[in-house]
Amino acid sequence: MEKFIFLFRGGENHAYNAQDSQQAKDNMQAWIDWMGALAQKGILVGAEPLQPTGKQVSGTKKVITDGPYTEAKEHVGGYLIVSAKDIDEAVEISKDCPVLGENGKVEIRPIQKMDMPK
Repeated sequence: MEKFIFLFRGGENHAYNAQDSQQAKDNMQAWIDWMGALAQKGILVGAEPLQPTGKQVSGTKKVITDGPYTEAKEHVGGYLIVSAKDIDEAVEISKDCPVLGENGKVEIRPIQKMDMPK
């Protein structure tokens, strides 16, 4: 099994505003149910929502700016890591992601294996 990261972009509701409306609460429950099903199958490695704030460090001069400031539809709202036999299986797993039901996107990327020095 290989590991794949799902990066969630866009969507109309997020973990940081789930208490604001019934629709957001229902969406949060859909996420909990989906991730619970992945955990029961033994393929969920980890997942976390991301706060909408942060910092960016850029370039050789290490310029620090507030961010991330991307268009809301491209903002990364969280990530999830799953185990799958290949990218095609990872794509199939992603098709039940709640962000898709709210006009969001799932970017699926293989995690590169690296031998870390000890």
